[in-house]
Amino acid sequence: MTQVNIHQAKTHLSRLLARVVAGEEIVIAKAGKPIARLVPVQPPAQDRVPGDDEGQVWIADDFDAPLPEEVLREFEK
Repeated sequence: MTQVNIHQAKTHLSRLLARVVAGEEIVIAKAGKPIARLVPVQPPAQDRVPGDDEGQVWIADDFDAPLPEEVLREFEK
């Protein structure tokens, strides 16, 4: 793991990103105190399948109907 200050990170961002793509972790510091990490993005563990949760979610027919007056008044307090 390599630590660089903010100025170095701004000046050499492209080089640092190339190192991150190669698997290295870079820590960006301000006044010697670590504030952020540059790490490679990991692909999702598995591909999402559209419709995989079909039948597991229920939405009421009136879910987007206007709220009753007494509930609306509570928001205005």
